Amino acid sequence: MKFMKLGSRPDTFYTSEAVRSISSEVSSDLIIQVKGSRYLLHKFPLLSKCLRLQRLCSESPESSQHQIVQLPDFPGGIDAFELCAKFCYGITITLSAYNIVAARCAAEYLQMTEDVEKGNLIYKIEVFFNSCILHGWRDSIVTLQSTKAFPLWSEDLGITSRCIEAIASKVLTHPSKVSLSHSYSRRGRDDISCNGAESQRHKASTKGWWAEDMAELGIDLYWRTMIAIKSGGKIPSNLVGEALKIYASRWLPNISRNGRINNHEASDSDSDSATEVTSKHRLLLESIISLLPAEKGSVSCSFLLKLLKAANILNASSSSKMELARRVALQLEEATVSDLLIPCLSYTSDTLYDVDIVMTILEQFKLQGQSPPTSPPRSKLGFERRRSRSAENINFELQESRRSSSASHGSKLKVAKLVDGYLQEIAKDVNLPLSKFITIAESVPEFSRLDHDDLYRAIDIYLKACMHAARNELLPLRVVVQVLFFEQARATMAGGKMTELPSNIKALLAGHGIDPSRPPPPLSTTSTIPGDDQWSISGLKSPKSKLSTLRMKLAEDDELDENDLHPDGMGRTSKFKAFCALPARPKKMFSKLLSINRSSSEKN
Repeated sequence: MKFMKLGSRPDTFYTSEAVRSISSEVSSDLIIQVKGSRYLLHKFPLLSKCLRLQRLCSESPESSQHQIVQLPDFPGGIDAFELCAKFCYGITITLSAYNIVAARCAAEYLQMTEDVEKGNLIYKIEVFFNSCILHGWRDSIVTLQSTKAFPLWSEDLGITSRCIEAIASKVLTHPSKVSLSHSYSRRGRDDISCNGAESQRHKASTKGWWAEDMAELGIDLYWRTMIAIKSGGKIPSNLVGEALKIYASRWLPNISRNGRINNHEASDSDSDSATEVTSKHRLLLESIISLLPAEKGSVSCSFLLKLLKAANILNASSSSKMELARRVALQLEEATVSDLLIPCLSYTSDTLYDVDIVMTILEQFKLQGQSPPTSPPRSKLGFERRRSRSAENINFELQESRRSSSASHGSKLKVAKLVDGYLQEIAKDVNLPLSKFITIAESVPEFSRLDHDDLYRAIDIYLKACMHAARNELLPLRVVVQVLFFEQARATMAGGKMTELPSNIKALLAGHGIDPSRPPPPLSTTSTIPGDDQWSISGLKSPKSKLSTLRMKLAEDDELDENDLHPDGMGRTSKFKAFCALPARPKKMFSKLLSINRSSSEKN
C-alpha cells in the first residue's frame, strides 16, 4: 500500500495522570478536551494552522493559566485529533489508506485550510489522495471501506464518490492496464511510498479479478459501486452475476435445508438484536436482487433458487420473490429437484415445502410458451405461424413446429422430468393438499412427457402417504373410506387383487356396520353411465385417469368437510353417513372398481 510521511521531528507526546502532553521547554497554555480525553498543549503551533481553534479561543474567556476548548463532536476521535496536533508541531506522521479519511475529516473540522497557512494539512492530504490513493486498486478499496465510519463527512467531502469512480474505472479497464493493482483479498504486502517504486506489483490476469476484493464492501457501498460498473456497459453480464454470487456467499447467512439460519450474529444475541440482523440480511438480499443483470443466463438457476430460499426465510418483499420466480422460470430447465425444495415457513400451511412458490414458477414458465418464438418456423405455404396459446389445443402441425425448435422443446422435456421428480419428493408429505398436487402435475403439457413412469411413481407415493395417515385410528371414517377407495384404484391399475386391510381399519369399519370383505353390488347393466365415467382397465393406466381419480378425491373432501363433523370436532353418531354422502360420481367409480376387481378374481 502507498503511504506518505509528513514532518521531521520525533514524537514527544506522552501521558501523565490521564492527560496527554508534549515535551517542551515552553509551558502549556491550552487545554483541549476531545471526547473525554484531555490534551495539555500550546496555542501558537495549533492556532497558526487551525482556523476553528482560533475562533473558539477568541470566543471563550481566558483563565489565569490555561484556556479550555471543548471539542465533543470531533470526527475520528482522539487518534485523528492527535494526528492533526502532531502535524501542527512538525512531528512526523504517516498517512495511508487506513487513516486518510479520518485525517481528512479531522482537518476539515479544524479548518486547516490554505487561507490559514500555505501547505496546510488539507492541501497535503488532497494531493496524496488524488495522486496516489485513487490510483491504487487496494488503496481505493480500503479507503472506501473506511468511509463507513464517517458517512456524512465522506459524502460532503466527495471522498466516497471519488473512490467509487476510481474503483469502477479500474474494473472497466483491461486488467493488464491497471496500474498499482494488488488483489486486496490475497492480503499480500505491497507497501510503497507515494514517490517511490513498487515493492511488489501484481497485475490481475483473470476477467473477474475484482469480484473478491469488492466483496469486502458493505452493501450500501457495494451497491453504488456495482451500479457504476454496470452503467459503464463494458463488463459482461455473466461476470457481474458471478461477482454477485461471490458477494452473496460472503454476506448472506448460511441457510440450512430445514430453513434455519446458521449465523452467529443471530444466535448469540437477544430477540431485538436478532430482528435487527434479519432486517439487515433482508436489505442485503433485496439489494442483490436489484443488481441482477437482465440477461438470461447471467446467473445460474441454482443461485437464483438459493436467493429465493433466502427470500422466503428472511421474509423479503413479495416483489422481490416474484422477480426471482420470473427469472427462475426463464431457465428452469437448469434446476434440480433439491433446488426446488424450499422450506415452508408459513403459519397458514403445514406442508414441509413451499409448493406455492414452485407453482408460481411453473406458471411463469408456462407463460413463456404462450409468447411467439423469436424466429417462428415457416409453413409449407410460406407464411409464418404463431404458436398456440393453449397447450391443450395444440394441433399436429403446431406441435411438430414446436418440436422442431430443439431448445424450446428440449427445455419443456427437462422441466417435465423435473416436475415429476419434484412431485415424488413432495408426495411424501401427508399435509400436501391434493389440489396443489394436481396443479403441479398438470403444469406441463402432455407432449413434454416422453413417458409417465415418474408421474406414476409420484402418484403412488402420494397414495401410500395417504394410506399411512389412515392407519391412525383417531381419523374420521370418511378419511378411511377415501383411502380404501384409492387403494382399490391402485390395486386395480396394478392388475392385481385388493390387498389385505390393516386390522385396525377392519375393526373401525365393522364397528359402523360395514363389512370390509363384501364389496357393493355391481352397477346395473341397464344404467346409463356418462362417457367420462366409463373407465376401463386400460383407461386407469393413463396418467390422465390417475389425475382424475385424485380430482374426485378432492371433490369428495370438499363436500364431506361440511357434513361429517360436529362443531366440537367429534364425528357423527353414524359415520357411515359420510360414505353415503359421497357424490354420485365417486360412488359410481367406487362400485365400478370393486366390480372390476371381483370379475378379475372370478376369472382367476
